[in-house]
This record gives sequence, structure tokens and C-alpha cells, in this order.
Amino acid sequence: MKIQERTGAGAGRSAGPAQPSVGDRLPTPPRERKPALAALAVLLILLGALGATTLVLQAGDRIEVVKVTDDIQAGESVTKDNATSVLVAADDSINYVKWSQLASLKSYKAKSTIYKGTVVIGDMFTEGSTLPSGKASVGVALKEGQYPADIKPGDVVAVYNVGTNNSGSGSGSGSGSSGSDSSSGSSNTPIVADAKVNTKSDDSNATISTGNLLLTLLVDEGDAAAVARAAAAGAVAVVHVPGPGN
Repeated sequence: MKIQERTGAGAGRSAGPAQPSVGDRLPTPPRERKPALAALAVLLILLGALGATTLVLQAGDRIEVVKVTDDIQAGESVTKDNATSVLVAADDSINYVKWSQLASLKSYKAKSTIYKGTVVIGDMFTEGSTLPSGKASVGVALKEGQYPADIKPGDVVAVYNVGTNNSGSGSGSGSGSSGSDSSSGSSNTPIVADAKVNTKSDDSNATISTGNLLLTLLVDEGDAAAVARAAAAGAVAVVHVPGPGN
């Protein structure tokens, strides 16, 4: 009898494992919220989108302007031979010279040296005289051997009178006087010690075939006549000398 009662009591129990009570479950750690980091991430995304939009807008709003391809000396003009066009972002605060204005730019002169690769603006030019006070511009034609092969605008040169003294062969006093003037200019003392080369002939074919070169020199007004006389006689030679500050 006792064995049967025990068996009957066991038969009424569930065969499954006992489930833990609610109070026995492990607590779940609360999720940590970081609203400041989330706001920063959103802000960075917005800034990136704004920057990309600005770049796209600027890339689409470009203008064609003038850039020089050679050094432009004071008093020279910009032409299609020494300039090219480039695209830049439009900016109303910058007085760009547009490529469409190149033809009208020929009537303007550079105020000072404009170096190769510069995108020019209107403030670099003037319609008036660009000669500094007390200076004169003199043109000289030089034969091969009367100028350095590498001479270029902007160089500082000494100008010499290399004419020969023909006073001994002259039959008249006028000829002797002229020879005396020539000899005084053909000494070791230059006519001008520090003239500046303002322009150089760009007729390269003529220069190669004849050996002649045309220069425009910037000299003191008091020396202009002497340089012009020697140039007219074909008796001018120039040599490189150190510029100011060298």
C-alpha cells in the first residue's frame, strides 16, 4: 500500500524542468543614451552636405579671364601673343579682366612688371604714361656682338658708345669736332651705368637671320640724348650689370 501511494503522488507531477520564478531573473543593464554625440554626428553630416553643395555651385559659376604667359614690363600691353584664358570662380569683389575684354586691353599699359602666370586684374593697368618721373625711353638697334645673348626685359645694363675715333682722318674742323665727341663717348666710362631694358624685339625670325636686336631702354632724361646719338650712329653696346640691391 505505501509503495502505490508514493507512485501515485509522483505521477501527478510535471516531467518538465522547474522554471525559475520572476524574482530569480538577472537584471538587464540599462542602455546608455548619448544625445550630445548624436547631435554632433547630425551636425557633421549637415556641414558636409553644405560644403559639397557649395563646391558644386562654385564649379558651375566660373568665368573666363586673362592670364599672362610672359613677363609684362611696365609700359607694355597685354595681347593675344602673351596671354591665355583660364577659368576661375566668379567673384564680384575681384576686378578680373575677362577674356572677352582682351582686345580693349591693348590700349592700356602695365603700371609695373606683371610676372608670367599672373591672372591680371584691372588695377594693374593705366591709360596714361607709365614712365617714372625723370626717366626717358630710348630705342636702340644692336648688331650681333653688341648685346648679351640672354638679354631680356627687366635686365639692368650699362650702355657704352663703341664708335671709332675718326678725328685724324677728317679734313675739316667740323669732322674733327665730331670725332672728338665720339672719342669722349667711347672711353671705358659707360654713357649710362644702369639702364633698364623695358622691351625687347619679338621679331625672332629677323633677329635670327640678321643678328640685329631692337631694345627699348629706360634711362635718366639727362642721358637720353647721348644714348640716342650713339644709337643713331649704330655705336651702342650694352652689357649686363648687377641691378639695385644685388
